Amino acid sequence: MSTPPAHTGPATGPLASLAPGMRIPYGGDRYALVGEDLAEAFHEGDALYVVQETGALLHVPADVRHAVHDQVDAAVTAFRDMASVPPTDVARFFTDFATRLEGEWERIHEANEVDIERARTLGRSTTRLTLSRPALDDMARGLRGWAGRLEGGGGDPHHEVARLEHDGWSVRTVSAPLGVIAFVFEGRPNVLADAAGVLASGNTAVLRIGGDALGTATAIRDLALAPALSDAGLPGGAISIIPVRDRSAGWALFSDPRLALAVTRGSGRAVTELSAVARQAGIPVSAHGTGGAWLVADSSADAHRFSLAVRHSLDRKVCNTLNVAVVVADRAAELVPELLRAADAAAASRSGTARVHVESASRGWVAEDEFTRTIPVVRADGVHEEPRATPIPVDELGTEWEWEDTPEFSVVVVEDLDRAIELVNAHSPHFVASLISEDAGAQDRFRALVDAPFVGDGFTRWVDGQYALDQPELGLSNWERGRLLARGAVLTGGDLTTRRLFAHHEDPDQHR
Repeated sequence: MSTPPAHTGPATGPLASLAPGMRIPYGGDRYALVGEDLAEAFHEGDALYVVQETGALLHVPADVRHAVHDQVDAAVTAFRDMASVPPTDVARFFTDFATRLEGEWERIHEANEVDIERARTLGRSTTRLTLSRPALDDMARGLRGWAGRLEGGGGDPHHEVARLEHDGWSVRTVSAPLGVIAFVFEGRPNVLADAAGVLASGNTAVLRIGGDALGTATAIRDLALAPALSDAGLPGGAISIIPVRDRSAGWALFSDPRLALAVTRGSGRAVTELSAVARQAGIPVSAHGTGGAWLVADSSADAHRFSLAVRHSLDRKVCNTLNVAVVVADRAAELVPELLRAADAAAASRSGTARVHVESASRGWVAEDEFTRTIPVVRADGVHEEPRATPIPVDELGTEWEWEDTPEFSVVVVEDLDRAIELVNAHSPHFVASLISEDAGAQDRFRALVDAPFVGDGFTRWVDGQYALDQPELGLSNWERGRLLARGAVLTGGDLTTRRLFAHHEDPDQHR
């Protein structure tokens, strides 16, 4: 009888190379195959992350790993230093940052124009990339809002939350900063100012902005952010931007175990992969993924109010833009044409005519010639002739339509409000839902049953931290991946705290 070999434990060591066809296990019982391109690109010092849900193989070059590691190093050091920075200095930073943004608008705008031109050349979307003067003014307004809060005494990250007195001793619950916050977000330069709000609660941040907006972000950093940090006496690593365009920088950042929280904004596969990398590294994730708002009109809907809600919910494409309109059948003959007219009014200010996707069973409520005529549709890569209306199956109502200058949305007609709520809960990203109804009971029922953190009775674009709460948002939460524990629907810099307990013992002989 042969003796089994002695168990020596698993073989470990650095991954120096990959070979085509190599099997990479994932999910416990599956494997992904290394392709020729990945095998050729991978070198010693690189990293390979495996998404356990999908088997996606994520390659991070060594130089990207080092660049990210350096930024997190600086943020960790800055977090320790922030513990001794008084709130008045942080307030001075916010005020100075705002003033410098306004004063350097022309140069920031020039950098943004270069980014936009580059993105257009590559056939990429510029909807979120464009930084207008009103958007920059909103950035400055939000920064001054943080300054005002700190100057008013509401910004101490170490404030007492509760106190409990016992016989001979007491326990105080005190808030405390989380630590280093990582952000990965699409090419929206304004998020740079929003993310600076982490300093209001004593945290620091490392940002990875989409490569299309890196030039604009760099200009903001060099012309406004860095000088404001320096002049206020704050550590330079308090807010930093990863200086590489490579998308793998996000994977490298979210795998760093020194992070206290990973925040990702965007949609689709990118958010899924980033969230997976962070979770697999044991880092809490706040993922702001699929967007698109749902707007429902019931039997008592006011047609004019409905029209205005549609018009103002399609002014531009962002996460809270109208994506699906639901109309009850007994009002469809009146409200579906009103819906199309309002959508075309929104389109007229941009490119002409709205693009519509009609749920197959609802096709009869839209004129048949709308499915045969074509319209010019502005996409990221140019203008295309496409049908005005296209039928889609009910299970595709969850599709988020990404558009440039041609508003695009879906429409479905249902028998009653309860069916509308069922569709919202089954197919929406559990994000924004609005009901146009003059029936107070219907509004109460909608709010009680619809599974969404943002619920309204008018246009959907109100969902924004700055607009709704006068607080720059770090992200908006959907419930696509489940409800959140003890956290508001809008994530702001002021929310990024934890709790500590401090005990004071009057009786030196206290014991249990």
